[in-house]
Amino acid sequence: METKPPNQISRRKFLLSSALTGGGIIASNLFSKSFAQAPGIVTSEKMRPQIPYGVASGDINGNSAVIWSKTDRPARIIVEYSTSETFRNPQRIVGSAALETTDYTARVYLSDLPTGQQFFYRVTFQDLADRNIKSIPVTGSFRTPPSADKDIFFAWSGCSGGQGWGINPDWGGMKIYETIRKLEPDFFIHCGDNAYPDNPILSEVKLEDGSIWKNITTPEKSKVAETLAEFRGNYIYNLLDQNLRRFNAEVPLLVQWDDHEVTNNWYPGEILDDNRYTVKSCDLLAARGKRALLEYMPFRWDANDPERIYRAFNYGPNLDIFMLDERSYRAPNSANRQPVVSAETEFLGSAQVRWLKSQLLASKATWKVIASDMPIGIIVRDGDKAFENFANGDGSALGRELELADLLRFIQQNNIKNVVWLTSDLHYAVATYYDPNKAQFTDFKPFWEFAAGPLHGGSFGPQAIDNTFGPQVKFQSAPVGMKQNLPPAAGMQFFGTVKIDAATKLMTVALLDLKGKTVYSVEVQPEV
Repeated sequence: METKPPNQISRRKFLLSSALTGGGIIASNLFSKSFAQAPGIVTSEKMRPQIPYGVASGDINGNSAVIWSKTDRPARIIVEYSTSETFRNPQRIVGSAALETTDYTARVYLSDLPTGQQFFYRVTFQDLADRNIKSIPVTGSFRTPPSADKDIFFAWSGCSGGQGWGINPDWGGMKIYETIRKLEPDFFIHCGDNAYPDNPILSEVKLEDGSIWKNITTPEKSKVAETLAEFRGNYIYNLLDQNLRRFNAEVPLLVQWDDHEVTNNWYPGEILDDNRYTVKSCDLLAARGKRALLEYMPFRWDANDPERIYRAFNYGPNLDIFMLDERSYRAPNSANRQPVVSAETEFLGSAQVRWLKSQLLASKATWKVIASDMPIGIIVRDGDKAFENFANGDGSALGRELELADLLRFIQQNNIKNVVWLTSDLHYAVATYYDPNKAQFTDFKPFWEFAAGPLHGGSFGPQAIDNTFGPQVKFQSAPVGMKQNLPPAAGMQFFGTVKIDAATKLMTVALLDLKGKTVYSVEVQPEV
């Protein structure tokens, strides 16, 4: 494989030069000889497998990556990749067949990649009924983690397409994805609520000023999702947006989930009391929702635990990332005031907590980022009497807070340095410093938590704070008394960025709005 430094070209220029269209088709000048048809033979477009939803990369880790795509019929995925944008001396992998069982989605695992390299890839599907018929290739790019000290720059957020605010072409679609893409982050952490199968989309929504917000609609997005096909349709719906397709082709994804991949505030074993649903079992809905998530996102499936979402990633000597799953192993939502640890107080679950402790203890990276799908000290309620996350109100650690207290104590006792929490869920942006000197539970190192969202959904906030772990809100984007469920057009959409300086190890965290304007920034000095 070509390992020499590639020609000077940005990911953006590469994708523009490939003429990636809204439907995911690229210009014919990117065909290599390996994809050319026999002389004099012209293949009808209708005969070719199609790639209507583009490509994506994800689960970038060390020297490996996942390439994802979807076609429209039984076909075999083929991936070519190179460090050269001209695909000089490409590596070629013939992957698995995309079949109806996976809704014609497919993925290829790339391994043994040189570190610190920009890679360019193209995906082609080969028709299983006629091997001579292939799709037009679609291109993407990603960068492998560095092996030495190099600056790192990544972004995070969550909550895509919720509260009835779908794709409005007249407004420009899911514009925040284009804003993030233009910053050219090394990767993007999606902290959950990748889709909203419990939030149907209407064709029109009347706004407060009398204007009309117009949504693209589909049958699968017009009701709450119950069948596997309906859950899959929610991911397809988001991929109708050209901003998201361009983003996926250029920015590698690290994905976790939260409640809205299934239904609002769900927990294992819950039986719904919701007239919109004929399927009442959250376990059944969650099984379908998780399958759709895993099919449509560039996850690296673990053969030993194919439904596992929590996992860790190394991005060079200065950064380890730990992706949590705060849905699959939680006890039922409750008043959350239990005085002692029990099965009723589990949130991450004992196995995941043991895994996280061992991963943190083993980490040699300067910074340890915990990607959480829910905030720590900001109160998220489930109805009037139950709670959704750790927080349960002021006072000593009780209920699910006991699990968090144990984890924070472990970090302190083992002198694990430079732990930062990133999350979303809240539908506003907030920077919180947790100070043991101002806490009810004090056995922990001080740390930062940053939340940013939504990516494209209703804007809410602000929410109450639980004083158990001494949270000090340094910034919040949502003013007290703001109108709730503001549309994306109101501009209250947020994401965050993190820059780690290779020389100083300084971490700079910024919260940005829909237009890419920084609304808050802080430098976090590394503990040495």
